[in-house]
Amino acid sequence: MLKEQIKSLAHDCDGCPIRHRAVCARCESDELERLEEIKYYRSFEAGQTVIWSGDKMDFVGSVVSGIATLTQTMEDGRTQMVGLLLPSDFVGRPGREGSAYDVVATTDLVMCCFRKKPFEEMMVSTPHVAQRLLEMTLDELDAAREWMLVLGRKTAREKIASLLSIIGRRDASLNLREATGAVVFDLPLTREAMADYLGLTLETVSRQMSALKRDGVIALEGKRHVTIPDFTRLMDEAGDDADGGIFA
Repeated sequence: MLKEQIKSLAHDCDGCPIRHRAVCARCESDELERLEEIKYYRSFEAGQTVIWSGDKMDFVGSVVSGIATLTQTMEDGRTQMVGLLLPSDFVGRPGREGSAYDVVATTDLVMCCFRKKPFEEMMVSTPHVAQRLLEMTLDELDAAREWMLVLGRKTAREKIASLLSIIGRRDASLNLREATGAVVFDLPLTREAMADYLGLTLETVSRQMSALKRDGVIALEGKRHVTIPDFTRLMDEAGDDADGGIFA
């Protein structure tokens, strides 16, 4: 299945599902041709490690499909999920040799990768790439600061609603839809992964998901297929503005 996905993506930048959000979003045709020369696709199965913390990275790239987690391990072996990589998110840091985090595929994952050294050289000569990467980095910084509020001040119910709104908005953005009214998406995280990311117990996540379903804030088909009948109401439950904020 992953090989089929990669085959369908190869040499098709114009039809790429993340093209309008990725690091190449503002590239002209000649710039895309240069990226094509240093581009390749990689696939990872759910649970597979993309890169270990401290390992040397010879590539950078964007998540095309699937989700990965950023995890940090403490000296005593305890781990903490510190971030999510959703479709169009950028992996790796130009100018930095190694990875600061473990990157692990949560679902089957397809990445559009660029050889690191040529990509760094292209950033110098191609303002469109450098400018877009700067914008994405600043968005990531804003999101990290906002997530500190989610983890530090919000209730368990608000945390769950916040996470659902993040995933719902990103799904709508990738599919060029507005995150208004009813929003439907497949939840890419298990309850265990949600608990880890939100600093909650599995029981609390399950209980709050059931409560949101009971109150009509969400509808669930199985454990993963989520319908948000009224996205504004979900944002109210998250304690956020209904305009989508910086997580879009």
